[in-house]
Amino acid sequence: MDDNKIIDLYFERNQLAIGATENKYRSYCKQISMNILHDEQDSEEVLNDTYMQLWNTIPPQRPQSLMAFIAKIARNLSINKLKAQNAQKRNSGEYPLSYDELDVCTPSDVRVENEAEVKLLSKHISDFLYTQKEDARNIFIRKYFYCDSLEDIAERFSFSISKVKSTLMRTREKLRIYLEKEGYHI
Repeated sequence: MDDNKIIDLYFERNQLAIGATENKYRSYCKQISMNILHDEQDSEEVLNDTYMQLWNTIPPQRPQSLMAFIAKIARNLSINKLKAQNAQKRNSGEYPLSYDELDVCTPSDVRVENEAEVKLLSKHISDFLYTQKEDARNIFIRKYFYCDSLEDIAERFSFSISKVKSTLMRTREKLRIYLEKEGYHI
């Protein structure tokens, strides 16, 4: 079913919207969640929460891209679940490793509780990524937004793992320089 038709179902408060969303985006959202949580049961719970949050946010919001909208919800819910788990115990996976790598090229003076600062930093990172070659941009997004493993990224783009690693390293260094020029203290 077309995304606009699915969104229309949400606006009509027709419960078929959830089924249509699940049919079209279940595996996509599950992969995002599994990349972060590495747990089948937790990912299933996140999927259910994702559909509930979609139901509660559409309307009033009308996303331009249902795919991007649902991906962001699934990712954020997965990250929140991982944070809750890590508050109770130490957990490993791609998400913590990915963000440890970004620590060396992102500002330490941005407070995550300040939404305006985070939005501005996000805009700068987005602007930076659009100046990069498509391969570098796609690899960066797959690693740090979707939390894909190096192996999955290499397979997706038919690159060697060493090419993925070196591309990420160069992109992080360019990002660090870019953000310093924008006035951030790294």
